[in-house]
Amino acid sequence: MSGPDEVGTDVDTTASAQALRRTHGTRARSAYDRAVAACRHAGVDESSAEPVPTGPVGRAAQALRLSARSIDALGTGSPDPAADARCARNAAATAALAAQLARSQNGGAGSQEALRAALTASQAAAAAAAGTAAGKDTSLNTAADEAEAHAVEAAREAGWM
Repeated sequence: MSGPDEVGTDVDTTASAQALRRTHGTRARSAYDRAVAACRHAGVDESSAEPVPTGPVGRAAQALRLSARSIDALGTGSPDPAADARCARNAAATAALAAQLARSQNGGAGSQEALRAALTASQAAAAAAAGTAAGKDTSLNTAADEAEAHAVEAAREAGWM
């Protein structure tokens, strides 16, 4: 038998999971946008994707494609903070890969800092998604959000966005 407190806990848990989905989804979309911009700067788009990538261009394009599919799926089904955080982690990793490509192909002012910020954002997103945190640790999510915001600013300063 369930009492009123148990029902309230279910509602709180659902609301919390939905709030976490919005947090992770916002970060995932931001990282994806950075990845697209860095790839565009390097002259790469999803049409360069290869099923089995053999070089950096194919890897970046395939990562973009997979990231887009993952983000599209983020809005379906019940919120799952661990899975949602992994989606944000994967988008941040895609953005880091794209930043490496943009830096290597079209360096320019600010590209080293943009790459460094992209790698930091990827590491922070990975920490937020990892182990027992499972996308629910407030301090790790905040750190990942801050790292993402810094990566966006660095990408802008590099002229990628």
